[in-house]
Amino acid sequence: MTSYGADFIPQAMLREMGFAFIGEAVNIHPSVILIGTENISIGDRSRIDPHTILIATGGIRIGKHVHIGAGCNLAGGGGIVMDDFSGLSQGVKIYSTSDDYSGESLTNPTVPPAYKKVLQAPVHVGRHAIIGSGAVILPGADIAEGCSVGALSLVRRPTEPWGIYAGTPARRLKERRRDLLALEERLLREQAEG
Repeated sequence: MTSYGADFIPQAMLREMGFAFIGEAVNIHPSVILIGTENISIGDRSRIDPHTILIATGGIRIGKHVHIGAGCNLAGGGGIVMDDFSGLSQGVKIYSTSDDYSGESLTNPTVPPAYKKVLQAPVHVGRHAIIGSGAVILPGADIAEGCSVGALSLVRRPTEPWGIYAGTPARRLKERRRDLLALEERLLREQAEG
């Protein structure tokens, strides 16, 4: 049996892995697959849980205090940015590149580019945005600051700030509370004081 407790890659080893940037107190589980570490930046106190895949051919930038739950897949061919205090629950998939499913072209990575029609657009997950388990975020479907996306939702288009979204396709259900902003301020003040 495998223990997934606090078995994270040591900080010294993270510094040798060739990241574009690696902050302080970053926790990455050894089972995480990292492709293109030279295109990955990770801010202070962020954590990536077991069996997650980051493919950073187009770049992935992760802010401070970001959590990426177990079994997530970030396909960053078109670029992915996750701002401070954002988070992904288990099994979230973010695609910044996708094949065309209409039948107008061939699909899959074994086919030369001349025979494919690929949609590529960056994905931005805003500050304090949180995405529920099993949600799928498609190219160009930015998650605005403070948004909450429900489990198993499909986000195809950009969201508006501080909304609660859910469904397939996801739609805005109501406004999200902002109480967490005062807690963020208190946490950062305590961390600065040491």
